[in-house]
Amino acid sequence: MAFSYLFQPLALRGLELKNRAFVAPMCQYSAADDGVPTDWHLMHLGSFATGGFALVTAEATAVASEGRISPGDLGLWNDGQAQQFARIADFVHEHGQGAKFGIQLAHAGRKASTYHALPGYPEGSLDKNDGAWTTLAPTDQAFGPFDAPQAMSEQDILDTARAFGEAATRAVDAGVDTLQIHAAHGYLLHEFLQKDVNTREDKWGGEDLENRMRFPLEVVRQVRAAIPENMPLMIRVSAVDWKEEAGSEAARRANEADLADITEFVRQAGRLGVDMVDVSSGGNLAQPHVVPVPGYQTEFAAHIRRETGVTTSAVGIITNPIQAEHTIATGQADAVSVGREALRDPRWVLRAAQELRQDTDWPDQFYRAKR
Repeated sequence: MAFSYLFQPLALRGLELKNRAFVAPMCQYSAADDGVPTDWHLMHLGSFATGGFALVTAEATAVASEGRISPGDLGLWNDGQAQQFARIADFVHEHGQGAKFGIQLAHAGRKASTYHALPGYPEGSLDKNDGAWTTLAPTDQAFGPFDAPQAMSEQDILDTARAFGEAATRAVDAGVDTLQIHAAHGYLLHEFLQKDVNTREDKWGGEDLENRMRFPLEVVRQVRAAIPENMPLMIRVSAVDWKEEAGSEAARRANEADLADITEFVRQAGRLGVDMVDVSSGGNLAQPHVVPVPGYQTEFAAHIRRETGVTTSAVGIITNPIQAEHTIATGQADAVSVGREALRDPRWVLRAAQELRQDTDWPDQFYRAKR
């Protein structure tokens, strides 16, 4: 058996992950009424667990009903939702050959109240006749063509931070092994972090990074306080927003400024008890200037890992085992998160084990394929 960085265990607090291949949270827009997980989610997430991934994380799960991206989003603002998540956690633990289960806690902010992002649905904000609701954001500035949100009051901000903590408590009761806070992709926490979006003139926003970080860091505090000491806490960030034309000097300066802000946020989140950061990009601009190529975000993961010391996972067109192995072996990240390639091949890790000559556990039902 050859040595593989990808198949080395990774310890985070009291949790040991059997390898360094994770499934990135991916919205399915298939929840039952009121944000309840369904058999689709059991199949979807269970397939990754039986396919060898060390960590399977459920998609963006709203901490409040107004925080859903669409009516098809998962939620964790009531106990009925938590009971159905427990069913998924039990399946992963029973059949996943040591796989662990997490949930990504989220609030969509000004990008909420949209149609399902699935074939056959319109694009953009929900019509009132289709159940549209009032969205919340740092200011009343709309995202592209979406309906304008309502600027959050200080009470809204405090209530939302508490909602994250309450959702974390329900997730722990449901049997999760870890949680990830969604602070990326132009959703609420990322909106507060980005100064071009968060133009508030109070202690929660504006030019001062300390002000713009105040709400996301309060969310970290609330969630960390709600989970056991030995449970690791993760966060997802967008390192840059791709504001300028790729390759230009203006793009370099804009990316450097974004990356500096997000790096400082991760540093402070780490001090508050965040154990791992998943580094993505984009989301606050309706038309970003980005040309995605394989591994195009790993340089940002490497920078944040180097500058903060926080354990890091990389994501973004990571499609083959050799590429994943190289990302970890060269110190760009401590783990990789696989998204669309996992949809194409839920048994990606088992294939990687064969390609990298690793003796990993397979479900007994798959023994014929291991030969």
